[in-house]
Amino acid sequence: MSAQPADAVSFSDLSRNPRAVAERTRRLGRLRVTHRDGPDFYLTAAEAEDERDENLLTASRMFIALSRSDAGTRAVELAVTDVFPWTRHLSAGERSAFAAELIAALSDAAELTIDGKAREVIAGWRATARIKADIRQYQQALTATDGDYGPAEALG
Repeated sequence: MSAQPADAVSFSDLSRNPRAVAERTRRLGRLRVTHRDGPDFYLTAAEAEDERDENLLTASRMFIALSRSDAGTRAVELAVTDVFPWTRHLSAGERSAFAAELIAALSDAAELTIDGKAREVIAGWRATARIKADIRQYQQALTATDGDYGPAEALG
């Protein structure tokens, strides 16, 4: 095997010695496979992945249950400000909306295996906080525009 971190092997290592890689995965529970010509991926035991899915489902359902009461909603909103310090730039209503969207996205991840949605919700609200944190950008964003500025170009 090549010089990789203890929890990673190369795709070539997997191809050359699948039994050793499988045994290492069994011992570690999860093993990252690096791929020079493509994205990395993980090997994991199905039982371990099922446990992760069950944990996500339980956590998601706990947040949904909490959000059904005023006290629980306040607790979740307070947690959001601790977990995402940049939310201090959002209004109370925006923090509440962010928390609700995040809970819904986590539920979708747990119940429907739609994994990218939570990341999108966080990125969108973080971008809003970033603009609001810079008073010049925020004032510019509030300025009315007129006319068509043509197609938008996606920045990578």
